[in-house]
Amino acid sequence: MDQEKKEQDLNVTVLEKEDIIDYAEPTEQDWAELRETSDTIPKAALLVILIEFCERFTYYGLSGPFQNYIQHPDPVFYPADQPGALGKGQQTATALTTFFQFWCYITPIIGAIVADSYLGKYKSILYFAYIYFVGLLILTLTSIPSAIQSGAAFPGFVVAIIVIGLGTGGIKSNVSPLVAEQYQSKNPFVKTLKNGERVIITPQATYQKLFNMFYWGINVGSLSAIATTSLEKYIGFWPAYLLPTLMFIPGIITVILGRNQYVQNPPRGSIFIEVFKVLKVSMQNGRNMEAAKPSNLATTNPDVAAKATWDDVFVDELRRTFRACAVFCWFPIYWLCYSQMTNNLVSMTATMQTGDVPNDILQNINPLTLIIAIPIFDSVIYPGFRRLRMPLKPVMRMTLGFIFASGAMAYCAGIQSYVYSQPPYFDNPDGRKNDVSVALVIPAYVLIGISEIFASITGLEYAYKKAPAKMKSLVMALFLFTNCLASVLAFALVSVAVDPKLTYLYAGVAAAMAVCAPIFYFIHGKNDRTDVEDDAIGHSVVIVLPKSSITVLDSLPLNTTTDPFGTADQFIPSSFRSSIH
Repeated sequence: MDQEKKEQDLNVTVLEKEDIIDYAEPTEQDWAELRETSDTIPKAALLVILIEFCERFTYYGLSGPFQNYIQHPDPVFYPADQPGALGKGQQTATALTTFFQFWCYITPIIGAIVADSYLGKYKSILYFAYIYFVGLLILTLTSIPSAIQSGAAFPGFVVAIIVIGLGTGGIKSNVSPLVAEQYQSKNPFVKTLKNGERVIITPQATYQKLFNMFYWGINVGSLSAIATTSLEKYIGFWPAYLLPTLMFIPGIITVILGRNQYVQNPPRGSIFIEVFKVLKVSMQNGRNMEAAKPSNLATTNPDVAAKATWDDVFVDELRRTFRACAVFCWFPIYWLCYSQMTNNLVSMTATMQTGDVPNDILQNINPLTLIIAIPIFDSVIYPGFRRLRMPLKPVMRMTLGFIFASGAMAYCAGIQSYVYSQPPYFDNPDGRKNDVSVALVIPAYVLIGISEIFASITGLEYAYKKAPAKMKSLVMALFLFTNCLASVLAFALVSVAVDPKLTYLYAGVAAAMAVCAPIFYFIHGKNDRTDVEDDAIGHSVVIVLPKSSITVLDSLPLNTTTDPFGTADQFIPSSFRSSIH
């Protein structure tokens, strides 16, 4: 059994002997003279991004109209000045949309446990997609005019968001680790480009580029809300929900047809017992995780060492994961800032002059910002800092994200105060329009978008890189769970999510984020100094073959370090052994 576990955890690289110099580990001189850049993104990763595009098209397309659907009553006719269906008011609408966000970010833990312990990421995504589709059908069918008039729309909506939340959560915790697993190199190496320039290819730069592309795909998909919010205004809610339901079908088809294209790491069985045992040993030794390493237990406690099902590297990975989870503890305040965009800001735009534009279409300024800005950051800003030998490392990027989010909320507080100062309804608009142009809200969405590039994308990248190989989905789910905690905070603020108290809500959230940002960097900034070393923790072996006998090891992932077990021959086909140098 132990041998089996080692075989699963071992990463192998096959290099041509003539290419070994070009793919050599960077020297200190290389780090001083050569610029750092990203590797080529695998085609399989692009396929996973396409799946995520379809899922996010569906998610944002259906959730974009939620606030109006719940808050405002069913209009007499369409096109409607103010579309609605359930007529439950702003507080109920904010509470239900907040619950939906809460639920969507707690269910990833369920999806992660299923994937890491039982089904693997691919099968988990497929099965949860089926659940998701059932929820979409319920939502669409209960939003038709006859269902609204008969009173079936509200209970149908509640059931639908519960089922959809379970489906999207199961997908969410697995799709981002799956896209990252398509890139297998774990260590930096020197490469000569076609123009003759020698550069250092690093996993850090590659994962940064990969998650930027992944997030770009998410935001292209989220533009579906432009179509669905227009459909709700001019035709009704049933076509607004039918469109994302139909778009989800190509996503499921892509998952099924591409099953042989993905790098798939098998489920490792339940690892909670191993984690518990490691923590137990470390607690028994004064919270010293070094004491839980089998190499140390062999001396201090041979009986425990003989029964250990983990190795030294797993302990190092677990310690790295705990440091990452400490970083995630600051994200609920950030997500609280972000969540205002999908509920209270939508309600604010309903009290401003929008002309013929649906009020909830304004939130699409956010993904448009990201679609434009992500390529600029990826191709200009981040490489520019790397050329200056000043790469923006993860904790610094997250800190900048927090600062931009605070700025967005402070701006919202100012705009809300201005809305309250304008006629004819002043600080009691109650969904009616004051004489203020909705264009004033645009900078808030832009600032939130920039904050996502720094904080949200980096958080996804950090969660993947710092997790043990056996816990990728679970650690990603824990990062996503911080969104759930933000929803709990938002629930506590529902009582002030009404006119004329919204100015204080925005100001308070802005102040909280502004205070957290510098404290966050002061506590965790030191993690950036060991980022590369932490990412290099893992199991791998290099095999150098003569050019005439190159063969591909399809079943083993790519990496470039050494065999920690000294037992690579046990896992390498016999046809390779005679050629290994």
